[in-house]
Amino acid sequence: MHRKMRNLILALLLLAMALSLAACGNKAKEVETPQQTRADTNEINVGIPQDLEDSLDPHVTTAAGTREVLFNMFEGLMKADPEGNIIPAVAEKCDVSDDAKVYTFTLREGVAFHNGQTVTVDDVVYSISRCAGMLDDGVYTAASTLKGIVSVEAPDDRTVVITLSEGNTEFLASLVTTYAAIIPADYTDQAANPVGTGPFKFASRSPQENFVIERFDDYWGTPAKLNKVTYLVTAMDTAVMSMKSGVIDVFAHLTADMAKSVEDQFTIEKDTAKLVQALYLNNAVEPFNDVRVRQALCYAVDVDQIIDLVVDGNGVRVGSSMFPAFAKYFDESLSTYYTQDLEKAKELLTEAGYPDGFSMTITVPSNYPQHVQTGEVIAEQLKAVGITASIEQVDWNQTWLTEVYANRNFQSTVVGFDTSTLTARGMLERWTSDHGKNMINFNNAEYDALFAQAIACTDDAEQTALYKQMERILTEEAANVYIQDIYNMVAVNPGLEGLTFYPMYVLDVASIGWKA
Repeated sequence: MHRKMRNLILALLLLAMALSLAACGNKAKEVETPQQTRADTNEINVGIPQDLEDSLDPHVTTAAGTREVLFNMFEGLMKADPEGNIIPAVAEKCDVSDDAKVYTFTLREGVAFHNGQTVTVDDVVYSISRCAGMLDDGVYTAASTLKGIVSVEAPDDRTVVITLSEGNTEFLASLVTTYAAIIPADYTDQAANPVGTGPFKFASRSPQENFVIERFDDYWGTPAKLNKVTYLVTAMDTAVMSMKSGVIDVFAHLTADMAKSVEDQFTIEKDTAKLVQALYLNNAVEPFNDVRVRQALCYAVDVDQIIDLVVDGNGVRVGSSMFPAFAKYFDESLSTYYTQDLEKAKELLTEAGYPDGFSMTITVPSNYPQHVQTGEVIAEQLKAVGITASIEQVDWNQTWLTEVYANRNFQSTVVGFDTSTLTARGMLERWTSDHGKNMINFNNAEYDALFAQAIACTDDAEQTALYKQMERILTEEAANVYIQDIYNMVAVNPGLEGLTFYPMYVLDVASIGWKA
C-alpha cells in the first residue's frame, strides 16, 4: 500500500509539473505577440485606407496618399527637414544668382540609386528635364513651378546649372517634392518598380493588399532604423479591429472615435494635417456660379460645430486656401470672415432667386470618414435655410479622382487639399483660371493678376502680401466653404519611438524605430 501510495503521489507530482510546463508554454505563446515578432525582425506594419492605385512614378503621381508613401523612397536635389527648412539632399549645396534666375548645384559624391547605380549629372539633367515637361515623353508633372525652366546643363561631372526664364525665389521649394525626384536616366519601369535614392527601396506589391519597402543599406544619409515597412491596405471600418488585434503598428489620419477606441493600446500622436478641408464648390455649375449662393452657404454652416462633432474639437478653423502651419502666409482674420448667420444666408438666397432653397449633391470619398461625416453635418445644417443636400459616397480611386477631380463632374465635394511645396504657391496657384488642377473652375481676373505679380516678385515681404491678397479674394468670393485643418491623429505602437511630423502631408517612417 505504501509503494502504491508513493507511486500515486509521484504520478500526481509529474502531472502537476506537466500542467505547469504547459501553462508556462501557453504564457510564452501569449507573450510572443505579433508586434513582438515584428520587433524581433525590426519591421512594422502601417495601415493605409486605400491602395496606391496612382502611378508609382514620382513625376506622374498626384494622389496625396501615394506621395505620403513615396516620400520615403525618393529625394530631389533638395529636401525639407521637420522644421520646414530646405536642406541639401542629392545636391550638397546650391548657389543662386542675385536675380534668382540661375541655380548652380554641386552634387553630393557617391549617392546611389536603389538599383546600385551611382547618381550622375546625366541622371539629374534627365530627371529635372523630365519633370519639367521638357522631354517629349508625355510625362506631366504637377509641380508647375518647374515649367519656368529654360535649360538644364552639366558643365562638369559634379555640377548642374538650372536656368529659369525669370527670377523665382521659390524655386528651391519646388525641388523638395517627389515631383522633382532624381531618378535613373536609363530606367523605364518607374510606374511599376520605382527606383529612387531615399532611405527605403521598393520591395514588393500585392494590389489591394499591401505595399512593401525595405531599408536601403547604401543610402548616403542617416539610415532608416527599420529593416522593412509593410503598408497594409485597411478599410477605415476595420482599422480599429486590425490595430487591437496586433496586425497594425502605425495608423495615421484617425478619426476622433477611432483614436478613443485604441488609446488604451496605442500612443496617439497629434499634429495638424497640413491641409485645407472645405466644401469645395464647382463655380461653373448652377447654382454655385452665383457668388451670392456661395456666400449663403458660408453663412449657413456652423464651422465650430462641425469641428466639435467630427473631430472632437481637434481642428483649426481656416477661412481660405491656406493652413496654419504656413504661419507666414496664414491670415487668421479670414477664419472668422463668415460666422453662422441664417437670416443673412436666407437673404442672399432670395436675392439670387432661391427664396425656398434648392437641392444639391455633396460627393465625398467613402474611404475618408472625416470628410463623409463633415458632409453629413453640413447637410443637416443647410436644412435651416431650405437647402436639401444629399450625400453621395464614391470610391476614391475609381470615381473621385476621375469624375470629380479630373473631369470636374460634380456640384460640391468635401475633401482636404495639401501641398508638397513649402511656399504659398502650392496652395494658391491651383485656383488660377487656366490651371489644370482648378477643379472648382474658379475664375477671377484680379486673382490671376495678383498671382502673376507674386511669382515675379523677388521681395519676400511683398510676395507674402500678394499671396494674402489672393487668399482674401478666395474668401470674399466664397470660392469654397472653408472649414478646417483637421488634426492628424496617428496611432503608434507604444514600443515604437521617433515619429516625426513635417510641415507637409507626409509620414516619415525612416525616423521610426523600436525602443531598445
